[in-house]
Amino acid sequence: MAPDPWLSLYDTACQIAQETAERIQERNRYQRKGESSAKLNVVIRSSLQTLREKIEQLKELLLRAVSTRQITQLEGDRRQSLVDDLLTRQKQLQASYQNEGTEPDVTRSSLMAGGAKRGVSNPWLLEEPEESRGLGVADLRQQQRRIIEEQDAGLDALSSIISRQKQMGQEIGNELDEQN
Repeated sequence: MAPDPWLSLYDTACQIAQETAERIQERNRYQRKGESSAKLNVVIRSSLQTLREKIEQLKELLLRAVSTRQITQLEGDRRQSLVDDLLTRQKQLQASYQNEGTEPDVTRSSLMAGGAKRGVSNPWLLEEPEESRGLGVADLRQQQRRIIEEQDAGLDALSSIISRQKQMGQEIGNELDEQN
């Protein structure tokens, strides 16, 4: 079975994003030491442009695959989420490149979140919980509604227990007053 071209392109885009983050980090080290980083700036700018182009290609391929039903709607939703995450990453890199980000070392936040591990194709994402893995948007909304209903039922039960305890406390207080 031939590898899916969308997945190959996605892996390439992730690799470009990771390399760009490393170059930005290297450029920042040079700037802190007072060294020139002009060459790195050119390479970073080029990498960011390539990343933008790859993301656009991913969007086009995804739209085509969903519209021709080459992939299921569930897989389309999953891939759209990956593209959205990659787009967010690209914006973070752009902000970091322009030193507009809140944190000059963008990779630090992913490291601290526990999302960066060697060999992982998308190191800035946290692991998706097992109960939501493979679910579409509609399924996730249904699951969220069910969880909220369970929480509401639990709160109703807790409310009735607290009301009963309040009533018992008042009766105990009345009994003590009578005994005294």
